[in-house]
Amino acid sequence: MKFLDEAKVYLRSGDGGDGCVSFRREKFVAFGGPDGGDGGRGGDVVVECVAGLNTLIDYRYRQHFKAKRGTHGMGRKRTGPAGADAVLHVPAGTQVLEEDRRAVIADLTESGQRIVLLKGGDGGRGNARFKTATNQAPRRYDAGWPGEERWIWLRLKLIADAGLIGLPNAGKSTLLSVVSRAKPKVADYPFTTLSPNLGVVIRGHDSLVLADIPGLVEGASEGVGLGIRFLGHIERSNILIHLVDVTGDNPAGAYVTVRRELKSGGNGLSGKPEVVVLNKCDAVGRQKVDKMRAMLAEMAGCRPDDVMAMSGVTGHGVDAVMGRIFEIVQGIRCRAKEESCFDGGEVYQP
Repeated sequence: MKFLDEAKVYLRSGDGGDGCVSFRREKFVAFGGPDGGDGGRGGDVVVECVAGLNTLIDYRYRQHFKAKRGTHGMGRKRTGPAGADAVLHVPAGTQVLEEDRRAVIADLTESGQRIVLLKGGDGGRGNARFKTATNQAPRRYDAGWPGEERWIWLRLKLIADAGLIGLPNAGKSTLLSVVSRAKPKVADYPFTTLSPNLGVVIRGHDSLVLADIPGLVEGASEGVGLGIRFLGHIERSNILIHLVDVTGDNPAGAYVTVRRELKSGGNGLSGKPEVVVLNKCDAVGRQKVDKMRAMLAEMAGCRPDDVMAMSGVTGHGVDAVMGRIFEIVQGIRCRAKEESCFDGGEVYQP
């Protein structure tokens, strides 16, 4: 399935049905009077978050969504049925934005969330509504109210426990393919990854979702390369795995470049927990690895032991890296669970 994280769609809610002008005519019933019913309400436009989706590809081939119009009123004071709603199914992590792509209307992060974007028009009143003591046979009715219409943008920000970041060709896709069943494209040239990939990493009875985005380059936060479009996919990640190619010309400069782009990108990216990992360590000597670990630890403000080393190709050190990631993610989950137990300052007892 092709990945699509942005789509522009046109929405229109249904018009209300017209009221009815009708008079009761039955044998042996004199002066039956008006009995025109009201029109039905137009359908709403609803956005619903559902499980099992991880892309907006459905909105590449269909951009117009219109709810049904309410049925007109009928005789014998029958109200017309309401029009059917137009429901847009989106994956978790989808934001609904105004046409100018600045204001966020809604942010759907959990399956089952629903939001009514456009309400259908009310149905018009039939002539039975206008009967009075001085107007026993009204021929007046109301037309149904028109629905609403607007253009919106759907923007998907993947929800993952951990996000892989780094310069192009740092080995992110290789790591994802090794620790999960995901099959990202892997090659020996930069910009192999053109769209984000998700993989589920299973460790014992626990699991986490790992996201791989296209490599960042200098100026990505200003629109250079592919990073500016996909930085949003790691905004929801609890932890960042920063891969640094130890075989590069300037590994320390590569680390500084990515950190600079995260800071320029905003939205709290630079403040997320980070695990720095030296990759491709099988291609260099132990002395260079230790030297780079000390250098990166000084830049990251941590101990040299906190900078991990591995080789995605041979698998050396991968288990240790994922063990550290699981430990941090589990700690974040536990803290989030404890915070959710408090309701108005009191501990919730299930």
